[in-house]
Amino acid sequence: MFSPLMGGLQKTTDYRVVLPFYIYASVSFVVATILLLLHTDIVESNYFYSYTLAITHTMALGWGTMIIFGASHQLLPVLVEGKLDSNTLAYLTFGFAAVGIPILIVSFYIFHFGWLLQTGAILVNIAIIFYIINVFLSSFKSKKRNVHAWFIITASLWLFSTTFFGLLLVFNFTKNILPNNSVSYLSIHAHMGLVGWFLLMVIGVGSRLIPMFLISKYTNDKTLWKIFWLVNISLISFIVFKTLELSTLYYYISILLAFIAVLLFADHCLKAKKVRIRKNVDEQMKTSLLSILQMILPLIVLIITLIFLPTKQHDNIILLYGFCILFGWITAIILGMTFKTLPFIVWNKVYHKKAYTGKTPAPKELFNEKVYKLMLIMYIAGFVLFIFGTIFLISLIVKIAAVALLFAAVLYVTNTSKVLLHKPKKL
Repeated sequence: MFSPLMGGLQKTTDYRVVLPFYIYASVSFVVATILLLLHTDIVESNYFYSYTLAITHTMALGWGTMIIFGASHQLLPVLVEGKLDSNTLAYLTFGFAAVGIPILIVSFYIFHFGWLLQTGAILVNIAIIFYIINVFLSSFKSKKRNVHAWFIITASLWLFSTTFFGLLLVFNFTKNILPNNSVSYLSIHAHMGLVGWFLLMVIGVGSRLIPMFLISKYTNDKTLWKIFWLVNISLISFIVFKTLELSTLYYYISILLAFIAVLLFADHCLKAKKVRIRKNVDEQMKTSLLSILQMILPLIVLIITLIFLPTKQHDNIILLYGFCILFGWITAIILGMTFKTLPFIVWNKVYHKKAYTGKTPAPKELFNEKVYKLMLIMYIAGFVLFIFGTIFLISLIVKIAAVALLFAAVLYVTNTSKVLLHKPKKL
C-alpha cells in the first residue's frame, strides 16, 4: 500500500521486503554521480568506453531497477487486489541483485570481460528470474488484473529479455556465440531495457500513482491500452529493423510510435491534473510531472543522432541520448515518487497500530521539504548544464554539472535517511 488511499492494510507488503531496495538504490545514485564527476571526459569518448558502461549500468540497474523492484513489490498487490506471493522470492531478488550489480559494474570499470563480468551477469539474471516468478505468481493467483498490472507483467518480461540478451553478449566477447560482435548488438540490448523495461514500467505505474496522489478520479483504460501496444510495437519494430540491418529511415517508424505513446501518456496525466480534487500540487508531484516532459528530450536527441550518425563524429550525441533517459525522466520520476511513497511505507511501519488511537504526524512530515527543494534545484541545474556542456564539449561546464548532480544525490540520501530513521513521536 503506497498510501491510505490505496485500500486496506491487508494489501500492504512487509516493509522489510521493500526498504532494502530503496536503500540500495540511494547508495547507487551517489556512486553513479561520483563516477560521473571523476570521469566527465566520457563526453568526448566513444559510448563503448569502460567508464561509460560502468556509469550506465550503475544508473540502470543499481538506481533505476532496484528502486522499481522495491516500488513494484509494494504496488503489485494493490493492482491485483491480492498480496505479494512470496517475501522469500523478494529477498532472493534483492540478495542476488545486490551482489551481482557491483560485480558487473566493477567488471565494466576495469574493462574485464572474462569470468568476473560473466559472474555478475549470471547473478543479475538469477535475481530477475526470482522477480518474474514473484510477479507472475502474485498476478495470476488473483483473478483481478487491471491494465497497470499488465504493464508491470510485460515490463518484467522485457527486463529478463534485456538481461538475458546482455548475458549472451557478455559470453559472446570470448565465445563467439552470436553471428556478429557484441558491440553491434548494444543498441538492441539498450532499448530492450530503456523502452521495454523502464518506459513500460514508468507509464504503467505512473498512470496509476500520478492521478492517485493528485486525488483525481480520472481514469481511461482505453487510452492506457493504446499506449501499451504502441510502446511494445515500437520496440519490437526497432528490434526487427535493426536485426535485418534495414535503412535507418525505418527507425523513424519506431520513434513515431513511441512519440505518440508518450504524448498520450502526457495527455492522460494532464487530464488527471485538470480534474484533481487537491488544487495545490506539491513539489514531489511537480517533479513527477516534469519527468513526463523530459520523456520527449531523448526522442529529439535520437532523431539528431540518426541524422548525424553516418558521419561517425557525434558519439557525444549518442551519450546525451542515454543521459537524457537515465539522468532525465527516469531519475526525475524517482525523485518525485520516492517522497510520495517512502514516507507512507515508513509511516505505516511506525504508526499503523497508533493511527486510530491518537494523533500522528502526516507522512509528508517525515522528510525535510527544504532539503527536497534544494535537491531539486541542484538536480535541474546539473541536468541542464550537463546537456549544454555535452553538446558544446565544454569540459568545465560538464564538471560543474556533475558536481551539482552529486549534491542532488547526497541531498536525496540525506532526506531518505531522515525518513528511514524516523522514530515515533509523542503527540
